[in-house]
Amino acid sequence: MGPHLGNNLVNLGPEQAARTAMTELGHDLDVIMSCEEEPGLGNGGLGRLAACYPDYADYITCQEKVNVAWKDSEHWSRMSILNTARSGKFSSDRAISEYCDTIWDVPPVTIHLD
Repeated sequence: MGPHLGNNLVNLGPEQAARTAMTELGHDLDVIMSCEEEPGLGNGGLGRLAACYPDYADYITCQEKVNVAWKDSEHWSRMSILNTARSGKFSSDRAISEYCDTIWDVPPVTIHLD
């Protein structure tokens, strides 16, 4: 879960419904979205995105909206651009540095190219 979940909920339209459902279940959607800083670092995936919905029927409803949106190429392009613009900074150098610090516990190595 994380920032990509928030972007998808905003872009596809069910953000308020998801907030309401989570509140009714005793959860805070903002807390859920903050549980993972960057799902792109290997911890995310569609299975986890599906798990955030209160039940499978809501997931199917959302997927149907995706299918409709995909068929409208102008609308899909707009959503894709907005999603990319809202996704935040991603740097492979930063990701590798974070893996070195938090997962592999190894110091950086400087390589000089002569």
